[in-house]
Amino acid sequence: MAQELELSRMLREEENISFRRKLEITGKLSLPGILAQISEIIMQYIDAAMVGSLGAAASASIGLVSSSTWLAGSLLFASVAGFSVQVAQAVGGGNTEKSRELFHQGVIISMLMGAFLSLIVIIVSAYLPAWLGADVSIRPDASAYFRVYGEFLLVRMMFYLAQGMLQCTGNMRTPSILASLTCLLDVVFNYFLIFPSRTVGLFGRDIPVWGAGLGVKGAALGTALSFAVCAVLMMYAVCVRSPVLAVSLGGSWKLQKNDLTRAVKIGVPMALEQSALCLAQVVSTAIVAPLGTVAIAANSFAVTAESLCYMPGYGIEAAATTLVGQAIGAKRKDMARSFAWITTGTGVAIMTAGGILMYFACPLVFNFLTPDTAVRALGVQVLRIELFAEPLFAASIVATGALRGAGDTLVPGLMNLVSIWGVRITMAWFLSKTLGLPGVWIAMAVELSFRGILFLIRLKREKWLTLMDPAV
Repeated sequence: MAQELELSRMLREEENISFRRKLEITGKLSLPGILAQISEIIMQYIDAAMVGSLGAAASASIGLVSSSTWLAGSLLFASVAGFSVQVAQAVGGGNTEKSRELFHQGVIISMLMGAFLSLIVIIVSAYLPAWLGADVSIRPDASAYFRVYGEFLLVRMMFYLAQGMLQCTGNMRTPSILASLTCLLDVVFNYFLIFPSRTVGLFGRDIPVWGAGLGVKGAALGTALSFAVCAVLMMYAVCVRSPVLAVSLGGSWKLQKNDLTRAVKIGVPMALEQSALCLAQVVSTAIVAPLGTVAIAANSFAVTAESLCYMPGYGIEAAATTLVGQAIGAKRKDMARSFAWITTGTGVAIMTAGGILMYFACPLVFNFLTPDTAVRALGVQVLRIELFAEPLFAASIVATGALRGAGDTLVPGLMNLVSIWGVRITMAWFLSKTLGLPGVWIAMAVELSFRGILFLIRLKREKWLTLMDPAV
């Protein structure tokens, strides 16, 4: 039996599943995602180091628009989730015909959404750095980076769509391999696009190496091209190779009102939530920007360094969505409850361990990321403040995935909004006036802890188990 259908068969046919086996299933689905996220972060470290070698201003120009790129990316992800969650539930219920119909509708809506967002980003790119109050010296590079991001947004949309669909059928391995390949290609493309032509010493000989010398714009283009290559491979995997969703297996391409309504119920709250959260990040960036170039660069590098701790949580989050979604589709709410808590506990354990390691290793990490001693010192200081919040941050990440698998996105979205706007932004604005960048990160640590508590309470109350009956 195909790997993608093994989990759904087990949920439908096996009455009692031991805790040990549940833990094994969780690990089997989570590990590829965790490894992919770790490899992605390692590549991001190398990417950041490449740009960092150009100086603090180059790093600051990318850091300035990073929250805006997250905003656009999160809207793409929300559009995908509206259909991928339904696919997980359809596969869990054994209705593969329905899963293909949902995939086809997801392709149509995602292409329209991606094209629309691409146009918006391209238009906004010329004005965004000024809106954020950045120093005039870094505005051109920041605008160029954001524009290239927008020009390839539709490519990212197809990548995320295929990735989400494969994961929700239970295939975590292929998306993880291709996500890692994306990061590797990013480094390769950046190597040639960021730096000018030069000679490199190899085995005692000087080897000429071509380079475009595009600087910050080259970093954006390198990332975009890596996504373009792997988006083609990812779509091939889902459209041709998938035993569940392959186009050759048939299925209607007609948009269906009930499916679109369910996609809206799942995706729109996520889109609104992520828009508000990322706008909060933009506001946070605007709070940091007046603190100077060193603060902007240190903030950007600290976010990059911290990601090694929290990105494994997102690998487990994807597994949580699949496990809970398929359990709901199989009408096994007992399994949905169990997998929600097992995945959340796993995420907390892994991210806590990562936080402890990073606390001691972060000076070495910043030595790798940037040669600027002032940026290093400030980055280490602020990152160590936030690391105390990693356990509860993990709970919020993985619980979000579990709740999403059950179609519960509205209340979690509201909880996120209350947390980040009511706690983080308010505290950051006041604390930055007296404490500078450390004040911003104190606010972040407090808010992440508060958010984690909210999500644990939501899981415990279990209202999410009765919200939406899967259309399988």
